[in-house]
Amino acid sequence: MDTVAGPKALRKTLHDRGMRMTPQRQLVLDAVRELGHATPEQICKHVQRTAPTVNITTIYRTLDLLDRLGMVRHTHLGHGAPNYSMDPHDHVHLVCHRCGRVEEVPCELLSPLGGTLAAEHGFELDASHLALSGTCRDCLARSADEEPE
Repeated sequence: MDTVAGPKALRKTLHDRGMRMTPQRQLVLDAVRELGHATPEQICKHVQRTAPTVNITTIYRTLDLLDRLGMVRHTHLGHGAPNYSMDPHDHVHLVCHRCGRVEEVPCELLSPLGGTLAAEHGFELDASHLALSGTCRDCLARSADEEPE
């Protein structure tokens, strides 16, 4: 995904592929832009504030289309629904499985792993579409404080 897509970019992309711009598509794209990282359910609630008849099925179909067109990108941050964003993903998500906190770190931190995967397996890592699960600093500190001495 190269840039943040606006209404004109979406209209052109759809038109070039023989599709048309619909109000629902624009509302979903606007919601993703306004919310940053958001699940389909969060996007649906946001859209329904102005268009209460838009249902979750329409949201999922539209997100799938926008993802395939490269207008949005999804990332799985855990076991739940994916999160969608329009921002270029030049970061890896660190997801704490205890408290749910999500931290973003530069993709470059995984460069050594990417080099190893390329050299040993011929595999090119796309760290921009990645979430790592673990335990955050605060939860680790709380665990250490709770352990008996």
